[in-house]
Formats: sequence, structure tokens, C-alpha cells
Amino acid sequence: MPAIEHKLNVTEEEIPEPVRLVAEQQGECPKTKQEKIDAFRSYILEHKDCQPHRNDDKYLQKFLRTRYWKIENSYRLLCNYYKFREDNKKYYEKVRPLDLRHLGDDDILTVTPYRDQLGHRILIYRFGRWRPNRVTVDDIFRATIILQELGSLEPISQIMGGVAIFDLKDLALEHLLHLSPSVAQKMIALLVTSMPLRTAALHIVNQNWLFNAAFKIFKPFLNASMREKLYIHGSDMSSLHKHIYPEHLPKRYGGLHEDYPYMLWLDMLEQQCAESEIQKDMEQLGFIFS
Repeated sequence: MPAIEHKLNVTEEEIPEPVRLVAEQQGECPKTKQEKIDAFRSYILEHKDCQPHRNDDKYLQKFLRTRYWKIENSYRLLCNYYKFREDNKKYYEKVRPLDLRHLGDDDILTVTPYRDQLGHRILIYRFGRWRPNRVTVDDIFRATIILQELGSLEPISQIMGGVAIFDLKDLALEHLLHLSPSVAQKMIALLVTSMPLRTAALHIVNQNWLFNAAFKIFKPFLNASMREKLYIHGSDMSSLHKHIYPEHLPKRYGGLHEDYPYMLWLDMLEQQCAESEIQKDMEQLGFIFS
């Protein structure tokens, strides 16, 4: 059974040996690591397409890890990230993460306090529980970004990335009315093209007849690589278990765990942020904790 803890693993020392081996397979070499980071920093200064608010080793490393230490690809991700921030300032500036507890009340989204068998974080959306008259699309984006930004602080997640489960049970027309192409494009940007956190797979479960209509909205924004990482399981949890083992899933998906609400991560933020540099990192992005 995986360890269960609402805690961010933010130090390099917490990287287990199997994940270190994966990092080396992805192009991370301890002997040339500093050289690559320095080369990336120089590349950013030379090209000037975006101006990151930080260029220290720790910050640049997460972009390199997400794109397998390929400097040009990492730079493209960096520019995509800052363009998304510039285009969507309302999701960052003056946002108070601790004010988003109402998303936890409805269990619309959460991250499991354990990883899957490969070390991925698991992000779960339950869109059927979303009540648009109570929770705005913007708040769902704000909560997603907070979780993504926090995840990108973890060296393990920088290397392994995460997986997402889209649970479409009880998806209704009232939800579909809010899923515009603009919303779809932003969601794909967050999960695929514009965050320093790789999405290893997207799993669709419990979809109903409305899924085809919803998928038509998202499909144009999925590139060939992402379509290969998209798995549609329906209500067949044995199909999901081929990718995420039952001991790493909630009971509702044929797993062994209870549901853990989003609010527990906010409680962690109050505690762990005060004890580390996490709050400083998040405040530099525009989030407010005081």
C-alpha cells in the first residue's frame, strides 16, 4: 500500500532510487546537470521571448525535467507558461488559495494523498458533482492551477509527472453549456502545453451519451502525442486497473482507498507553507496567504 500523507515532497533528498533511475533515462545526468542548467539560462537570456520572474537553478530545473532536458523544448514550455500567465492573470493575481474551500465541499476535484505504482500524482475531476450556479469555471481553473503549481515544486513530480482521471458520472447539459472551446483550450493548456508538470495520461471513466459532444469540444486541442495518452474506460474499472493498480485508487474506482477531499490539501498549505519556502514560491506567482 502506498504511503498516505497530505504533504509535498519538495526536497531532492526525497527522490527514491527508482525515480532517480528514471530521471537518468530522461536525460538528467548528475555530472552534466549544472552545465545544462547554465546553458538553459544563457539560452533564455539570448532569445528574450519571455522574461521569467526567476532564473535560479532550482526554478529552471523543473522546466528542463518536464521536457527531458532538451533546451529548445524547455524554452518553448517556459514561453507557453508565461504567455498563459499573461493571458489569464485573474487565475493568479490576488487569488487566495485558502478561499477555495467550497470546491472541496462538493468534491469536484482533488489530488490523492498517495501516488500510483509509478510515482505519479493522481488528479481527479468529478464533473458530475459540479454545480455551475455555485462554483464558477474560473474557480475550477484557479484550484487546478494551485494544485499544478504546488505539484511542480516536487522533484518527484517534475520527473514522473502526473495522471488525471475525468469522472463523467452524472455529466449533464448544464455542464456542457459551460464547456466552450475557450474553456477546453485552457484546460488542455494546463494539462499538456503550458505547465512545468508533465501529464502522463488522461483517463475518462463513467462517461454517458453526452461525452461525445463534450469530446468534440476538446478534440481539436489534443495533439497526436496527447491522444495516445488518452484512455476511455467507461464503467469498466478493470480497464483502468491496467494503468493504475487498485491499491493506488479510491474505492469508487475499484480501489482500496477512501475519498480524501481537496480541503485537506488546503489544510496542508496552512501548515507546511509556514514551515518552508512553499509560501514564498507561491506568493511570487501572485497568490495571497495572509
